[in-house]
Amino acid sequence: MTLTNLQCKNAKLAEKAYKLAAGRGLYLHVMPNGAKYWRMKYRFAGKEKLLAFGVYPEISLKEAEERCTEARKLLEQNIDPLKAKKDNKENAEERATNTFESTAREWHDNFKHKWTPRHADTVLRRLERDVFPEIGYMPITEIKPRNVIKALKKVQSRGAYEPAHRLRQYCNQIFAYAIINEKAEINPVSDIGMVLKPVVKKHYACIDTKEIPELLNAITRNDARLHVDTRHAMRLLMLTFVRTKELIEATWDEFDLDNAQWIIPAERMKMRNEHVVPLSKQAIDILKDLKSRNEEWGWIFPGHHSPRKHMSNNTVLKGLERLGFKGRMTGHGFRALAMTTIKENLNYRHEVIDRQLAHAPQSMVQRAYDRAQFLNERKKMMQEWANYLDDIAQNKTVIVGKFPKKA
Repeated sequence: MTLTNLQCKNAKLAEKAYKLAAGRGLYLHVMPNGAKYWRMKYRFAGKEKLLAFGVYPEISLKEAEERCTEARKLLEQNIDPLKAKKDNKENAEERATNTFESTAREWHDNFKHKWTPRHADTVLRRLERDVFPEIGYMPITEIKPRNVIKALKKVQSRGAYEPAHRLRQYCNQIFAYAIINEKAEINPVSDIGMVLKPVVKKHYACIDTKEIPELLNAITRNDARLHVDTRHAMRLLMLTFVRTKELIEATWDEFDLDNAQWIIPAERMKMRNEHVVPLSKQAIDILKDLKSRNEEWGWIFPGHHSPRKHMSNNTVLKGLERLGFKGRMTGHGFRALAMTTIKENLNYRHEVIDRQLAHAPQSMVQRAYDRAQFLNERKKMMQEWANYLDDIAQNKTVIVGKFPKKA
């Protein structure tokens, strides 16, 4: 006689547990306390085993019969349904813990020692803000391209095109890491770059060479009443053409004023290579003045309001704006200005200027040549550049062709 749902529902309590058979080894185990459990008895490899399907009525008779059918199909394939159930549970638990966020944090922890602390913080902060809320909770094996695209397009929708591409690169590396460590089998990010809008690179605002007298005069007159350190920062950017970040984060232990040299450590450089900046006499005079006032803070340029921190990255930009150069000049623009003017008016070779801009040599041969010869040329160039700027400031005009072409 086939077990019915009404019989399951009306099963009476008894002093001892008893069974209501449903066929094919399936039965409802009725307990003295009224609880009712679905069980299936079967034999595998000569041993009798018991498989649990859940509690009635949460699991109905129909659902229990379907699970019994699935178990019987496994037996026909010589698969133990009890072991299969255990494996499925373990896999489900693994998928639940093997999320995108857990893998991403593991990837970040594994590689952060290769980055600067600031870059490591930036990478994690971007993931936490824009990616984890969208796909962080998902098992990494279940993430589809559309899931990542949705997250990146949200970033793109606020006009952050470059950050969206950066996040795609991070996600691509995270999935590659997951595959290598057998946490995933496919990378759903590898081919989605074409979906994002391209990044339109904007050139930093930079004045023309002919406008140098105007800028030098504005810095000297200081009608905007800028702090002396802000003006010194502008002058040093012009004399050394390092990146603004490299200047404002500089500490006194990087400078050897006796030997007219500034060595920026590799961890502070964009290309992660130590960079030597020869110092002109004019640059040393500025540094000596800064040292007389700021040495106790450690920073070359301590913050105006919080001297225990370095000068803000926006200080130079805002200073230029107050001097009347808004949209015309930036801190980074000093690099382009030096490149163009030294090349055209002081006739130095591109390679020499390029090295002073800390653009990495492309080959080992170039790097060796850089150390062997370019440093001496750069020392001479930096002093001639400082003298050239002094001549411009004195004569209020740009001197063209004052220096002979270099061999």
